[in-house]
Amino acid sequence: MMRLPKFKYLAPKLVSEAVRMMADYGPDASFVAGGTDLYPNMKRRQQTPRTVISVTRLAGLHEISGDGQSGMIIGASVTLTDIHDNAIIKRDYPAVATAARLISTPLLRNMGTIGGNLLLDTRCNYYDQNYEWRRGINFCLKKDGDICWVAPSSSVCWAVQSSDLAPVMVALGAKVKLVSTLGERMVDASGLYNNDGIDYLRKRADELLTEIHLPPVGTMRAVYKKLRRRGSFDFPVLGVAAAIDFAADGSARHARLILGGVAPSPVEVKEAEELLEGCRLDEESMSAAAEAAYIKARPLDNTDFWMNWRKQMTRPFVLRALEELKRLS
Repeated sequence: MMRLPKFKYLAPKLVSEAVRMMADYGPDASFVAGGTDLYPNMKRRQQTPRTVISVTRLAGLHEISGDGQSGMIIGASVTLTDIHDNAIIKRDYPAVATAARLISTPLLRNMGTIGGNLLLDTRCNYYDQNYEWRRGINFCLKKDGDICWVAPSSSVCWAVQSSDLAPVMVALGAKVKLVSTLGERMVDASGLYNNDGIDYLRKRADELLTEIHLPPVGTMRAVYKKLRRRGSFDFPVLGVAAAIDFAADGSARHARLILGGVAPSPVEVKEAEELLEGCRLDEESMSAAAEAAYIKARPLDNTDFWMNWRKQMTRPFVLRALEELKRLS
């Protein structure tokens, strides 16, 4: 049985108090919300904070305000269940509700939060194992070792970003609010991630994610498609988030196509976006965009399924996303 290591648990009630605690305890501390990612990692000794600072009691982090007309603000501690069940989110931002519904299982969605999913640790078959298993292979580059077993000649860790909500937020042009004792700053969701399995966030350890800001919907429509082995519980081995701002004639004024589950960060397929912009969603433009996404997707052998098959599935999943957007236009 894997057990949690000993740690100090703190439960502040104000954001200012929480970030002050983090500043005081330094790199040996970690924020936690639902704990569905951190606590299993601690059991596997992948992360071993001596102090855990809960954000579940922080005022304001459980609130949802606004709508598709004015834009929406979602507190980082809002649970995934509440995201999916929220009538305004389902009406105005259905891709967000869909992505939240596809995460894990009902029990874990009741605990897991939107902020936690956006900051999800990167995953890999060689990393997400217990301590004894990892020690048996002499560990890996992401934790305690000096070699990436996925790409042994690489100096970079290729653990995969497996968040379902991250590609959707990038596609929608969302922003996140980060707070520390030094102040607060707004960051585009697209600028939150690094293409590095170890240093996968452009967020300082002392910063607390407090809010997610969704832009007004206008004429934009967005969808999310997920590939996984089982119909629930599993992380994505491919996620496709597509968003298009439609002109009055049905053509795409602006397009965003984001792949998840194939790299350490969400992958924007700009080549596909350029093929869609200024065009109607017809068979030719959609097929060309799907082919561009297929070329861009370069999954490695570090998650479920054969990596070449995962790459092949990029085409049909992009096509499914674009066909749904065409119906919504």
